[in-house]
Amino acid sequence: MIFITAKFLVKPEHAEDWPRLAAAFTEATRAEPGCLWYDWSRSLDNPHEYVLVEGFRDGEAGAAHVNSAHFKQAQQELPQYLVATPKIISQMIDQSDWSELGEMAVK
Repeated sequence: MIFITAKFLVKPEHAEDWPRLAAAFTEATRAEPGCLWYDWSRSLDNPHEYVLVEGFRDGEAGAAHVNSAHFKQAQQELPQYLVATPKIISQMIDQSDWSELGEMAVK
């Protein structure tokens, strides 16, 4: 699968609204057949930073995502709310879902 983590630094005046501003893009992405997950979190240290964790089935699913109409629309609409270009880590990994964190096993 393709595992992606991206950090979005949102302009302070739009930080509270970011989940709503990104909602249509988020919903459309989650509906893609190759999307395994697409989850936003807000930084505990910086209230203007959102972290996106994405999983796509394979390279074909990732390509379909970046070539989708909703991705192209987000490229046009969302940058106006950001302070800077988002930072990303994208890796192809040999698994298809989350593994358990054995070091913190719940008994």
